Amino acid sequence: MSAGVLFDAPGPKARRRHLILTGVGVLVVLAIAWVIFQRLADKNQLTSAMWKPFLQSSTWTSYLLPGLWGTIKAALISILLAGLLGGLLALARMSEIGPLRWIASVWVEIFRAIPVLLMMLFSYGYLSTSNVVDSEVAPLYATVTGLVLYNSAVVCEVIRSGVDQLPKGQREAGLSIGLRPSETLRIVLLPQAITAMLPALISQLVVVLKDTALGYNVLYGELLYNGKTSSVGPANIVPTIFVIALIYILLNYSIGKIAEYVEGRLKRRGRTVADTGVVDGAAEPAAPGGTAV
Repeated sequence: MSAGVLFDAPGPKARRRHLILTGVGVLVVLAIAWVIFQRLADKNQLTSAMWKPFLQSSTWTSYLLPGLWGTIKAALISILLAGLLGGLLALARMSEIGPLRWIASVWVEIFRAIPVLLMMLFSYGYLSTSNVVDSEVAPLYATVTGLVLYNSAVVCEVIRSGVDQLPKGQREAGLSIGLRPSETLRIVLLPQAITAMLPALISQLVVVLKDTALGYNVLYGELLYNGKTSSVGPANIVPTIFVIALIYILLNYSIGKIAEYVEGRLKRRGRTVADTGVVDGAAEPAAPGGTAV
């Protein structure tokens, strides 16, 4: 008998009860959806006239496409800077130098706990009042600053967890061939951890892409901000939200598929910690004679 069974198989009465509860839940969801549909129809938000602006090229060229580019631009800048900063923080947090570990730990704990929106608002308030940058780019800088501060802490923890999952023999192999602990971390462990955690790092792109919508609060011209601006004239805010949501779904679905593809390739090549624990080309544990195999 398997010791991993959490629940007994349901009997006839339990199956009927589950079926009844499922049916009731479906009916409740359909009723709520019908009420929402009726309310939107009463407000004339679902008429064909409300969807016609999306058939006009000016809606896309003047609002949605520039907003989409603003979203992608902020996401690309943020993930690049967050990746670089997160890698440095991971090295510092796993360093043998105490002050570096302390600084990196404080950074991670602080910026992982503060809401991204709060950091964006603080950055925007500072940039717009101190004249450090031009007022036209202050919203972009504020959006990127909030995203970088938060996601650098997340990337640091992802990389650190990847290193912790590696077999202990990898560290011992590096030390056995004369590498210092810092060199072992940088040359042997870190490349394996980044490769193993690459799907998680790519999935973090989805979080960054979605969080760019918070730039709406600092007047950054991303997709949501431009979409709402385009809905002022025709007063079709609900159809606009549907279209924007569809664009986000397509973008995030594409990124998710990329993450699945990368993960599948890594598994087929035997380069994930979960499957093999050893990455291609990595140093093997030392042999009894003291020579790395």
